[in-house]
Formats: sequence, C-alpha cells, structure tokens
Amino acid sequence: MPSTTQASAPSEPPQPRMPAPGLAAAVARYFAFAEHGTSFRREAVGGVTTFLTMAYIVAVNPAILHAAGMPLGPAMTATIVTAVFGTTVMALHANRPFAIAPYMGENAFIAFTVVRLLGYRWQEALAAVFLGGILFLLLTIFRLRAWLVRAVPEGLRYSFAAGIGLFLAFIGLNECGIVAPGGAGAPVKAGVLTSGPVLLAIAGVLLVALLVIRKFPGAILVGMLATTAVGMAAGLVPRPGSWVSRPPSLGPLLFQLDFHRALTWGFFPVVLTIFVMAFVDTMGTLVGVSARAGLLDERGELPQIERPMLADALSTVVAPLVGTTTAGAFIESATGIEAGGRTGFTALVTALCFLLTLFFAPAVAAIPPQAYGPALVVVGLLMLEPIRRVRLEDLTEAIPAFAVVTLMSFTYNVGIGITAGLALYPFCKLVAGRRREVAPGLWALGLLSLLFFIFYPYR
Repeated sequence: MPSTTQASAPSEPPQPRMPAPGLAAAVARYFAFAEHGTSFRREAVGGVTTFLTMAYIVAVNPAILHAAGMPLGPAMTATIVTAVFGTTVMALHANRPFAIAPYMGENAFIAFTVVRLLGYRWQEALAAVFLGGILFLLLTIFRLRAWLVRAVPEGLRYSFAAGIGLFLAFIGLNECGIVAPGGAGAPVKAGVLTSGPVLLAIAGVLLVALLVIRKFPGAILVGMLATTAVGMAAGLVPRPGSWVSRPPSLGPLLFQLDFHRALTWGFFPVVLTIFVMAFVDTMGTLVGVSARAGLLDERGELPQIERPMLADALSTVVAPLVGTTTAGAFIESATGIEAGGRTGFTALVTALCFLLTLFFAPAVAAIPPQAYGPALVVVGLLMLEPIRRVRLEDLTEAIPAFAVVTLMSFTYNVGIGITAGLALYPFCKLVAGRRREVAPGLWALGLLSLLFFIFYPYR
C-alpha cells in the first residue's frame, strides 16, 4: 500500500519570536542607554545621589528668601516646584543628567542686596528675574546663547570644570565644619577638628574616598546615607520629629511680580547683574560638568547645547512666576555623574525625588551637612582633572584660567570667576599680539563681563 505521506520542501529553521517591547525597553531607547553605556540602576543611583547632595536647597533657599520678606512655607513649595519643572524639562527635552533648581548666590543677591540694601520689594526683584528669563529664552530660541558659548576657548572651558571642582570642595569643607570662617587677617581657619560633628564629617570624607577608590557601586550615595545613619546613632544628627508633611500653599507667592520699578533705568544694574550671573553660571556649569562627564565632543563642545540651555531658560521664566529666584543647572549634578548618571533618566529620577519632597520634607532635611559635605569634597577633587588640558605654559591661556579657578572659590561666586576669565582672555591675547585667536563672540562676552563688574551693586 503506497504511503500517503507526501514529500515536502525543506522548511526554514524557526525564527525566534521577538518579545513585545515593554515600557523599560522604550525608556532605555528614549534615553539612549546603549549609546551612553549605562543602565537603569546606574541612572537611578546617579539621580538619587544628585538629589541628596542638593536637597539642602529645599531648606536653605526659602530661609534666604524669607530674609527678603517672603513667607517661608510657600517659598519652600516654590523652590520644589521650580526644581521639579526645570529638571523634568532637562530630562525629557535635553536628555542630560543635570538637575535644575534655584541658584545659590543669586538668591542671596536678591534677598540681601536688592531687597534689604537697595530697598526694592521682593515682588519687584522677582519681576527683574522674569525679565532676565525672557531675555534668556529669546537668546536661546535665536541660538545666540549657543553662539556665545561656542566662542569660549577650550582652555577656559576646562578651567570652568576645575574651578567648579575647587568651589564644590570649598563648599563641602565649609558646610561640614572642617573649614570655618576666620577672624581679622585670616578669612578662613580650621574648624574644631576634635568636635563630634567635625569628626563625623572627616569620617564621612574618608568613607566616601575609600568607596570611590574601591569603585564600590553607588559609592557617594552609600557614603552619605551611612554617615547620616552613624550620626543619628551617635546622637550627633537629630532624628526628624515626623517623616511626612503637608505641602504649604503656593498662593501667597504665585504671580506676584511687580513691573512698576523693574522697568526703570535705575533698576538696570539689577537686571544686568541678574542676567550676567545666571548666564555665566549656567554656561560654566553645563560646560564644566560635561567636561568631567565626558559629554564634550572632540572640539570641547557640548553637542546640542541649545536643549539644556532652553531648559534653564524656561526654568528662569517659571521660577519668579511661582515665587522664587533665578534657576539653572546645579553644579551638584557632578555628584550624580560621578555615581554613573549619563542621561536624562538621571535627571528624571532627581525630579521625582524633589516631587516626593513636597510630602517628605522633614526626612530630607534630616540629612546633615556632615553627610553631603564629604560628597562635595570628593567630587570636587575628581573635577580637578580637566585642568591638565589647559596649556599652562602659555600665559595668555594660564592667566584667565587661573582667574577662573581661584576667584570662583575666593569670592564664593561662580559668576565672578567666569566673568573674570572671560574679560581677561581677550585682554591677554590682545597685549600678546594674538587677537586673531579671539572669536567674535568672545569679544561680546568680554564686554558683557566688563559691564557686569562696572554695574554690579557693591554694597
């Protein structure tokens, strides 16, 4: 009986079934994890680390604004809302691991100089911040800010990174008490190194350094949390009375801008100072931190720099509307980058942490300076590395770079250091007969820096 089975053509080997792309895969593609050689864990650790090193802004910024007469609770909410908004835009639009929040320095300038010394109302000062933000936005949209940033020479860009590193270390040493304000003839001095809080900070520095040397995953974050836990166990750090809080209303500060005096000629120095300080702070932070993170291209430029600039411009527009001062990229973002953050997902995690702070402010406030100060010290050390790329044998390069690095720390102001470098660079090239090495945009930045020093309200 003949077989009923028919011969068939050889079949192709079965193809593996591809799983349907899930949310995690979509997120990884959106933030380009593969391109940056990162992962969810590294990005999350980076985001939490950035948040913890800059969480002090939630308490410090409202306290400074309160000195200008602004209500404390609403100022805290305004600080958090601004940080969440700006950092989220940075994450989703720019895909960079930079966190945004109200700037330190600018807030003190508004509170103590503009309001308390010059006699303006805080509503008028917020109007000036808003005008600066609108100017930022226009310059960014028309790509003039990017043109100006690209005019900054490579040597100055790497000096920004080193200067920010030294400044971070100085902030950390001051915050945790290892360095203290001095007296007459000595601006600073050693803190009481045998006191309990300072010993805790020193132990924190050694712990973070040890973990970094050993390449321990999440070294900076683990060091901060461990130092906090030891401080609480030893009774050196107070435990929070409660872990959860209700967000204060934003109502008393929302849309309270007063343009009546902000549009007068006498207010011009204030607007100019706010504009220049915010411009150079953001430029220096973006370039300096990117240099450490390896995000600059072969020409020393940050690709698509217009995107993070747009994020900080929008933040500076929104900040005064909700009731706080100039906002922009924070230098503490360097800690998250050192912890492994490379994409906007790091910033998104930081934004989420800030959002949770609306309800868990007491818990965040419990992290003491003795815990985040050591992280700033170690990260500051790591950020000094780019100074090797400055041609120090060429005095026309070395003098401006030296001014940037030293004046950032010695004046306790990032903006002062950067503007000094921008003013000195064209001058040094001009007297050396090498004016062709100065890009046209740098002449504009040098002039703007001179105007800043001329009109700065020295009070």
